[in-house]
Amino acid sequence: METVTTPPTASFSDWVLHVDLDQFIAAVEIARHPELKGKPVVVGGQGDPTQRAVVATASYEAREFGVHSGMPLRTAAKRCPEAVFLPSDPPAYEAVSERVMAALRELPVVVEVMGWDEAFLGVSADDPESFAAEVQRAVRDETGLSCSVGIGDNKARAKIATGFAKPAGIYRLTSENWVPVMAHRPPDALWGIGGRTTKKLAELGITTVGELAAADPEQLAARFGPTMGPYFRILAHGAGDREVTATPYVARSRSRETTFQENLTDLAEIERKVRELARRVAEDVLAEGRPAARVGVKVRFAPFITQTRSVTLEHRTSDAAELERAALTVLNRFELGRPVRLLGVRADFDRA
Repeated sequence: METVTTPPTASFSDWVLHVDLDQFIAAVEIARHPELKGKPVVVGGQGDPTQRAVVATASYEAREFGVHSGMPLRTAAKRCPEAVFLPSDPPAYEAVSERVMAALRELPVVVEVMGWDEAFLGVSADDPESFAAEVQRAVRDETGLSCSVGIGDNKARAKIATGFAKPAGIYRLTSENWVPVMAHRPPDALWGIGGRTTKKLAELGITTVGELAAADPEQLAARFGPTMGPYFRILAHGAGDREVTATPYVARSRSRETTFQENLTDLAEIERKVRELARRVAEDVLAEGRPAARVGVKVRFAPFITQTRSVTLEHRTSDAAELERAALTVLNRFELGRPVRLLGVRADFDRA
């Protein structure tokens, strides 16, 4: 009788690999427009730097001029006048991403998709560097794109290792080299700690990963809360989850936003735009087939000050009217005395 085997769905393998596609969106565009190779390319909005929109991604050549994701296109144009600006094309990026993930699943690994341009792999291999090179070849052969691969003994270390591997390299970060590689670096070198937390840690005299690893847990708990404070210390020791699970990537939220070419100052107009965005988000939530658990609103005031607020819903819902009411409730939490250049509405799902 023939035995049928199925790929494993979870792995506590010898190694965790983090695969990150290099400058993904820009790379897809350059693959579509080979004449742009080697040139500074900026993708975002409608591709018009005279309009209000932000950078979705920039090629490495553009990054050398200080262009980065989230920057206004107009600022990017000032920093890199010779850049080629292209409109964002999400369906094209999603199609390429699906090809990449399909190629990874052909390998003897467990693939946990984290988004368009990254995935964790659970790998059993005597030589993880050689296997990482095989991963790079598989992605390149399928799509022509390059990727960086971080090798770790857990997800956190593999994710951080990818940063040292970029671009198109391979880097191993484990418990064996964690201290010499990471101890002298600032806390925001850790996966899960951002710039704001790093500034707050500095106020406590903690300016490196090593100092955070040796910090008093009670002091951290007093400053950041009984859960997050000690957790930051755990991150500094390089601890992390080792399980790689082959569950399909599931969106955590659906959002819509609009950048206005002229600032909004009329409250009624601002409310009308939020209603419109909320209805579009409601359509996305309904199509997702999962009710929303939380609604958030983003407001970007002129010249470029961004604030977000959110509310947890009493009952999970996909109802457009309820999501619209929740968005307006959140909007009322802002001080709307300044001109508004961007509005966004987001619906979060329960994390399964």
